[in-house]
Amino acid sequence: MPQKPNLSHGRPYLAIPGPSVMPDAVLNAMHRAAPNIYEGALPEMMPALTADLRRVARTQHRVAIYIANGHGTWEAALANVVAPGDTVFIPATGRFGHGWGEMAAGLGAEVEIMDFGKSATFDLDRVAEALAADTAHRIKVVLAVHVDTSSTVRNDIAGLRRVLDEVGHPALLMADCIASLACDVFEMDAWGVDVTVSASQKGLMVPPGLGFVFFNDKAAGARAAMPRVSRYWDWTPRAEPQEFYQYWDGTAPTHHVYGLRAALDMLHGEGIEQVWARHAVQARAIWAACEAWGKEGSLRLNIADAAVRSHAVTALRLDAPDATRLREWTERELGLTLGIGLGMAPPGDPAGHGFFRLGHMGHVSGHMIMGLLGGIEAGMKALGIAHGPGALAAAAEVIGGA
Repeated sequence: MPQKPNLSHGRPYLAIPGPSVMPDAVLNAMHRAAPNIYEGALPEMMPALTADLRRVARTQHRVAIYIANGHGTWEAALANVVAPGDTVFIPATGRFGHGWGEMAAGLGAEVEIMDFGKSATFDLDRVAEALAADTAHRIKVVLAVHVDTSSTVRNDIAGLRRVLDEVGHPALLMADCIASLACDVFEMDAWGVDVTVSASQKGLMVPPGLGFVFFNDKAAGARAAMPRVSRYWDWTPRAEPQEFYQYWDGTAPTHHVYGLRAALDMLHGEGIEQVWARHAVQARAIWAACEAWGKEGSLRLNIADAAVRSHAVTALRLDAPDATRLREWTERELGLTLGIGLGMAPPGDPAGHGFFRLGHMGHVSGHMIMGLLGGIEAGMKALGIAHGPGALAAAAEVIGGA
């Protein structure tokens, strides 16, 4: 009897919410000998590179680049404007709002969290009440996650600015766009965001290792009023360098810079509005398939309201331990890696076997989305996980009608 074939051979598909799929153009740009870091092509590319980064964030203001992941940019942003004893306010909608708060607490800040759970966006009326009650303006910064990668909710950052303005509160508005930049619509300047943090490994399609902090004049003024800022995290020399090394406060992450240059060329070649539109269509195709599957069995989208779902990542509920069984099967049998349900485990499921996530950010095409969905359906069939029919047809209808 012939042995059952293993269908995982071939190019693997990492469908987790970061690191995202790396384009060949990015990998090829990085595949080179170490360059000169003192003069020549690498230093000369930086002004255009930072200008193109600002175009992605839709800002005319400054950007500081760190050799760091997203958590590093959380700390960098806080270190420049929050002193020990300052108060920060966080409307939290998942694990990453709480995580940013833990980072602030570690720096000595007083942290006030308004928790909206793991399946909904924040209530702007409740936020307005809290800000209006702060008549002494103790709150120095409002920290908001645009897309929480754990719950996959997409929050109304422009609405937060409107609330701050309506109640006349002077707090800085900081937005975590680590999961959303170059995936979901984000307009730093038009939305009135003072500080935006992001990183290289998701919508920007570059390996983990670069972090970005965009900041406006109001935030720069807050930095100037700080009694001290650690030398490494200080954003001023990085955003206003006189010498190339000041971008990094030391040796440059040379190959990441070349990769980022290639990624920015791809994004602006496609056009950022087109990038947003592509992510929106592909997200709707995934939702259509999930809704069809959910007509039978236990699979459910974590965010019920499509208007506040991320276009970059989708969290799904599936009776434990079926989510883990499905992930293990698709990786073992198909070479398709699905994301764990990070930060979503309820008390009765501490290992998170009832959640999984789909990353659909960055260098992802329509046929990849259809392959992702086909792999999931194959896994559910193989494992006997109950699901409704017509999922792939529903997804094809969305993609075919785009």
